[in-house]
Amino acid sequence: MAIDKHSTHVLDGTTSTFTDRTIVGVQAGVVSTTGVNQVTAVTFAEPLPATYAVFVTPNQNLTAFVTAKTSTGFNVTLQGTAAGGITFDVLVLA
Repeated sequence: MAIDKHSTHVLDGTTSTFTDRTIVGVQAGVVSTTGVNQVTAVTFAEPLPATYAVFVTPNQNLTAFVTAKTSTGFNVTLQGTAAGGITFDVLVLA
């Protein structure tokens, strides 16, 4: 369920899609079922805006890449050497 935010302060020099709201999406502990050097699809139940930023934090010493951003989600590729149980956290801002 979305939570309405009633005020937004946009810093000078910021490129922002919206000036009247902030959109936040969080998914913690996403399991990479495909492993390292493979693509994991991340989706959201509600549509994402046309322009958004994605921040990925791998829970191991890995590098994350985001590709194929759409209104329903995006792909995350983790690169490096991992010791099983690969998860990552996602933050989407618009």
